[in-house]
Amino acid sequence: MKFACLSLTAAALHSATAFTNVSPQGPSSSTRLHDSPFDEEIGVTAPLGFFDPLGLLKDADQERFNRLRYVELKHGRISMLAVLGHIVTASGTRLPGDIDLSGTSFDSIPAGIAGLSQIPTAGLAQIVAFVGFLELAVMKDITGGEFIGDFRNDAIDFGWDVFSPEEQERKRTIELNQGRAAQMGILALMVHEQLNNDPYIINSLVGYPLEFNAGF
Repeated sequence: MKFACLSLTAAALHSATAFTNVSPQGPSSSTRLHDSPFDEEIGVTAPLGFFDPLGLLKDADQERFNRLRYVELKHGRISMLAVLGHIVTASGTRLPGDIDLSGTSFDSIPAGIAGLSQIPTAGLAQIVAFVGFLELAVMKDITGGEFIGDFRNDAIDFGWDVFSPEEQERKRTIELNQGRAAQMGILALMVHEQLNNDPYIINSLVGYPLEFNAGF
């Protein structure tokens, strides 16, 4: 329980500092890294403003930007789910029952990257097939959304249309920033697991070390 509380508290603190200013307006022209035709796009936030260190958008047109924004949103959404899944399984929560007909229980599979080698081959195949189904048939803009990454398809709304344009813009900016943080977060969890089997290093720093995958 301490582990879960610390992990979620750390995530909340990170979110609070990352999203203190979620205005789509970046810093003044004197502090921007460089000017770009995409300076005013959603996701350009202080203090970095328009940040493209690899030059992926150098001389890019709107179509190129839209493609990269689509990929950024998708990776961010997947990473947010990955971080949440990592925290849940690392805290000891598992599905009931077995993962296969031979009796391999869900709670016998470790968390993180270590779990991949314990999942039966047929199980991995089902995961890949399910992800492919989502990619090809579900998580896509079928009806023509209002913006890049709008997958509501006239079926799911959750009250989006009642928000003001300003609130919609704010929420889209928050999603982008949380996705960016989650991409770095899940990468750090995987790297630290491979380095010294201590993905939740923050727990150790504050005096509550986690024995990750203890007993496996």
